[in-house]
Amino acid sequence: MVINIFHIYDLVLRWVMKAAGIIPVQLQIEPGTSMNFWVPARKPNKNHQNHPPLLFLHGFAANAIMTWQFQVLKFAKTHAVYVPDFMFFGDSVTDRPDRSPEFQAECVAEGLRKLGVERRFVLVGFSYGAMVGFRLAEKYPELVEAMVVTAAPTVLTERITEAALEKIGYKSWSEYLIPETVKGVKSMLEIASFEFPRFPRWIFKHYLEINIYFYL
Repeated sequence: MVINIFHIYDLVLRWVMKAAGIIPVQLQIEPGTSMNFWVPARKPNKNHQNHPPLLFLHGFAANAIMTWQFQVLKFAKTHAVYVPDFMFFGDSVTDRPDRSPEFQAECVAEGLRKLGVERRFVLVGFSYGAMVGFRLAEKYPELVEAMVVTAAPTVLTERITEAALEKIGYKSWSEYLIPETVKGVKSMLEIASFEFPRFPRWIFKHYLEINIYFYL
């Protein structure tokens, strides 16, 4: 039996989150569509009530809690933190063919409604999560108090796509974002990072396996 280091880390991380008061909740958005949210295990305390809720939206390279683990642990004591897995990441699934950021935004908004989140929140989005965040703020402006985004344009136009792909040497976003080889994983992470640290080849191999079998 081959042990995957990321699978082990995911199990440990889930335990750490629960110890910090953050638990996973599976919500039915509509028949055939369910979204996993990491949410406060208890009702908001006085600290939470003095600060706006935080909504963290992850990028394309990993699921919600893997992306935002350090931020969640930092802010969980002072803010009500909500961290959803997008469809086909983590534990969120749908039988609908729609894969658009608009659909992801609709699912997040409906999930927050089912969780009883009534206060305006601060949205924090990274990469793909920022693009979903823009659609969420556009369609549901009454929900969003402020936004903090990084590594994403407000609209991914054809012109931006062509220039970006030419710069990084890929023919399509799917070729770049969904690597099928260890070399492709290494290239994706190095391009997306500043001074990405050196890791042995097996780390990238395990990353590829965990994304294929657990997240994507």
